[in-house]
Amino acid sequence: MSAFVWFGAGLFVGALGYCGYSYAITWSRVFPFNPAAVAIDALLFSIFAMHHSLFARDAVKRAVSSFVPEALIRSFYVWLASLLLIAVCAFWRPVGGELYDDSGLPSLAHAAAQLAGVLIIFMAVRTIDPLELAGIRRHQTQETLQIVGPYRWVRHPLYSGWLLLTFGAAHMTGDRLFFAGISTLYLLIAMPLEERSLQMSFGAAYEHYKQQVRYRVVPYVY
Repeated sequence: MSAFVWFGAGLFVGALGYCGYSYAITWSRVFPFNPAAVAIDALLFSIFAMHHSLFARDAVKRAVSSFVPEALIRSFYVWLASLLLIAVCAFWRPVGGELYDDSGLPSLAHAAAQLAGVLIIFMAVRTIDPLELAGIRRHQTQETLQIVGPYRWVRHPLYSGWLLLTFGAAHMTGDRLFFAGISTLYLLIAMPLEERSLQMSFGAAYEHYKQQVRYRVVPYVY
């Protein structure tokens, strides 16, 4: 069991690294615009996103628990998510096109935005426990709602950091823009469902938190 968990965590880190490489290197290349690739890539990402949505449903969790030991359910989820993310990047078809390629002072502003995104993501992950996120540590059923770090600014700082990181590139190719756009669209769709789950888990405490921190992703905007 421990080997399955730790290999899953390694695959999780590898998948994130491969996705980062794809965004930074592979999708920085400029090709002629290919409309057909938009549909293919949208389908690929939708399959990845559907996995996340399905696992959030109690019926699916019960079905999985019938053949996966309870202690390994989180790791099983991490394995599937990691493999699907790798598949998205491996089978991604070049969208092509280029919006802008800033240099000089504007490029420094872009770099600052992306660096801020990385920092916010790091702070948010550290707050929610990276070992649990990677499937190594089991979720505590009796945990209390703790509002610290970037969770005092917005209710979903991971998503805030993601927006800065993916939309902040100084060189915005069609592939980078499409990946940023479709992943953000999924997050916006999934956000109310995630908050509904948190509401069920924490009850009045989460309702009070929503009153304290009004904005989900962007302070004073949304």
